[in-house]
Amino acid sequence: MAQVAPTAEGYIGYGGRRLLSPLTKKRLERILGYLLDENEFLSPYGIRSLSRYHQDHPFVFHVGNDALSVSYLPAESNTGMFGGNSNWRGPVWMPVNTLIVRGLLNLYQFYGNDFTVECPTGSGNRMTLLRWRERSRGGLPASS
Repeated sequence: MAQVAPTAEGYIGYGGRRLLSPLTKKRLERILGYLLDENEFLSPYGIRSLSRYHQDHPFVFHVGNDALSVSYLPAESNTGMFGGNSNWRGPVWMPVNTLIVRGLLNLYQFYGNDFTVECPTGSGNRMTLLRWRERSRGGLPASS
């Protein structure tokens, strides 16, 4: 329970706020490293539903003698199994992006301006979670 709702000084955020989260700050930074990586989930249009990494490295699951795979397909499917549309394997889904942005805003309310992330990953450009939200909505140029 101490990890879920810690009360130590390091777990009190901006304005005396508390945070109930399964993520430590270190884990959050690691997850955001993938989420904000343009070779993984970050696209010019939002967060992809499946990592672009799987375009060249499909996920393969073996069941008996069958090898089932899922790969990143940003447009039409290579199989008719789902009606030819591969929206579940790569494109940006607005409802998922809304949930991600809302979650990051909640984290910003806890961490405030002291917590910054590199966006995009590997760019050296650091910003707060609030600033990333503005950028993701098109409110800021990519270079800011």
